[in-house]
Amino acid sequence: MTTLSDRPQTAVLVIDVQNGVVNGSHDRDGVIANINTLIEKARTADVPVIWVQHSDAGLPKDSKEWEYVPELKRRDDEPLIHKLYGDSFDDTDLESVLAGLRVGHVIVTGASTDICIRSTLHGAIVRGYDTTLVADAHTTEDLSQYGAPTPDLVIAHTNLYWKFHNAPGREADVVKTADIAF
Repeated sequence: MTTLSDRPQTAVLVIDVQNGVVNGSHDRDGVIANINTLIEKARTADVPVIWVQHSDAGLPKDSKEWEYVPELKRRDDEPLIHKLYGDSFDDTDLESVLAGLRVGHVIVTGASTDICIRSTLHGAIVRGYDTTLVADAHTTEDLSQYGAPTPDLVIAHTNLYWKFHNAPGREADVVKTADIAF
């Protein structure tokens, strides 16, 4: 269980599902559909959904590429975290938002698997959170021309190694969208 005392709640993180991030990503439409399913499950169970939105020189704030994909609809009462780094915790108010909601377990979805998803998973677990990666609700672009494995293999490898990740007093897990229960 989480090492964060008095934090029994769970929250869903929707990380960087932005036009310029997921355009051309592996199984884009399927991943977005799974994230939508998870968001609806969370909302039905009154589990907080927290949106994370990246910006940098290649993804300028307020540009069309920076916007969340139109298939996902954030509610006005759902927190939005703006970030500049891969780890959604670095130099953001994510930790204070989670603390205010008494969250000790984060369920991670979004993009990109090999950068922001991995960084946020590691950032969460080292900060004391239990973490669940949704196996079929994260994606990445094809970077094989630079020597990376193909996206399907990056996703499969991330699911594999996160399933066996652990830390003292914290749990890591990988679960498919259909098997997430709140």
